[in-house]
Amino acid sequence: MMVALACSDNDPKDTNQKKLADTITSGSWRITSFVDSGTDETNHFTGYTFTFVDQGGVTAMNGVNTYTGAWKIEDSNSDDDTLNDLEFLLNFATPADFTDLSEDWDILELTESKLKLQHISGGNGGTDLLTFEKN
Repeated sequence: MMVALACSDNDPKDTNQKKLADTITSGSWRITSFVDSGTDETNHFTGYTFTFVDQGGVTAMNGVNTYTGAWKIEDSNSDDDTLNDLEFLLNFATPADFTDLSEDWDILELTESKLKLQHISGGNGGTDLLTFEKN
């Protein structure tokens, strides 16, 4: 089911930010796909459950290891006022596999059970794709 992105009397960007925040902080998530510049690295995150909290924290746990990071939603400052105008920022300091997730991600798809993201590297032009699905 797609999340409705209807405009209201509020700023549409604020409405879209709230919908994204409400969706990602509802329940736990898993990475079902992570492709780093054409290389499938999904297996690095197998078994991890990601929990996003309102204060901008994220925890990844697999029963043995626990890693913490941060998340944030930013407006890319274009004038189209759509979900595509927002960026989902992730930041993990450790371990190395998780630092690969530390990017400013463009939102390709948002439903109540899926968040599909893309990052295009400014350095080498490679494209990374990341998909979270709700547990």
